[in-house]
Amino acid sequence: MPPDNEAIAEQVFVALADSSRRSILAVLASGGPATATDLADRLPITRQAIAKHLALLTDAGLVIPEQGERRRVRYRLHSAPMQVAQQFLAALARDWDGPLAALKDHLEGSA
Repeated sequence: MPPDNEAIAEQVFVALADSSRRSILAVLASGGPATATDLADRLPITRQAIAKHLALLTDAGLVIPEQGERRRVRYRLHSAPMQVAQQFLAALARDWDGPLAALKDHLEGSA
């Protein structure tokens, strides 16, 4: 995996490590683009905390801010960084498959 993709995957994993950010992403996935105020109305998180989480999600590329009417910013999901993280995990899983199968065969053979 190219170094820039590794950095993207790392940012995604950091973003997904927090349950509040996962909740924000889930609300955006189910309800479409929303403002920080909309998200605060739907989640048990203050608007200020949501704004901080949205900044990190924006930095990770998982959400994209879009200017709406009356200077309201709406956030929408952006899946490309998630796909990079999925590719990272898939490559990691492939790298583990061979050694894990060999270990299983070894353990079963010595039993």
